[in-house]
Order: sequence, then structure tokens, then C-alpha cells
Amino acid sequence: MRVISGIARGKKLFSLEGLETRPTLDRVKEALFNILQFNLKDANILDLFSGSGALAIEALSRGANSAVLCDNSNKAIKIINKNLEATRVKDKAMVLNKDYLKALQKLKDEFRKFDIIFLDPPYKSDYILKSIEKIIENNLLAKDGIIIAETDDKNNIDKIKNIDSIDIYDTRKYGIVHIIFIRKG
Repeated sequence: MRVISGIARGKKLFSLEGLETRPTLDRVKEALFNILQFNLKDANILDLFSGSGALAIEALSRGANSAVLCDNSNKAIKIINKNLEATRVKDKAMVLNKDYLKALQKLKDEFRKFDIIFLDPPYKSDYILKSIEKIIENNLLAKDGIIIAETDDKNNIDKIKNIDSIDIYDTRKYGIVHIIFIRKG
């Protein structure tokens, strides 16, 4: 894994060993950030299931204003902090070692709004649906903000379509991975 573009271009990122996390492949990340390139300048980012922090770090490297990186795993938090230091973007980041629901509540209590929210939860969980519902309920998405959700389950697309107050405006498929682009409906 590496940072593809921007001020930290080419920097190798540390990742967790084992099967606890599944980093977004470089080719998927590159395609995703090519789509997002005009949305990143001065954006406020939330990377809710951050893992290694690769998505938020890529966004910061490409000009995002700030990022909140959240993960429930102590091991992941250590890797995130190591990667933020190595890429020299730590001053633009806030790291939360919390369960995603507690993190979303904290961000609501702080009246935070995000331009881009990355959701890459464990594949065999229902976290993707619950987190989208909570993000909308807690009003965490900025006016023209977008949620980008990653899943390996095509059925999640139909389930997400049934969530009130959102609109899926694009989907992309890379191998078994589906990237879903969502905004307020």
C-alpha cells in the first residue's frame, strides 16, 4: 500500500497483519480518487472504519482540509498514527479509538459536518446500513457532502436504496468490490 498522489505521493503505508482488516486495493483507491479529485480541495473527511488510514491519508495528501479517522481496534489506531506521522499529515487529522456508533454520536455532539465520508466496514457485518442511517440521523453530512461506501455484497446496494433521505447517484464495481456513491435525497 502506498499514497498514490499529492504531498505524500509514493509514501509506503503500514498495514495490519492478519485478517482483521482488508485494505482497499491500490487500483480501487486510484480509481476512487480519480472520481473524487475535484471534491477534495479543502474538504473535511470522515473515515469511519479507518483500518490503516489509507483513504483519509490519500485525501489529505491530495488537498483535503481535515480528516477524522475512526477505528475500534487498538492495533489499527497504532498503525493509523504511524502512517499519519510517516506521511506528515498528522496536524490535519483527529484519531478516534471508538466504536463507530459512539464516534458518530461524539461527532454529532461536536456539531461536525463532513464533505466526504468513507465507509469501509467489515464485509460480513450490517455496519454499512446502520452507519449510513446514523450519519443521516445525526446530520453529519455537509450540504453537498457525499458518502462513499465499499461492500462485497451487491444486496447491500438494494438495502441502502431503502434508507430514507438518501440517493445513490453512482455505483462502480472492481472485482468483488462495489463502491456506492451516496448523497442526501
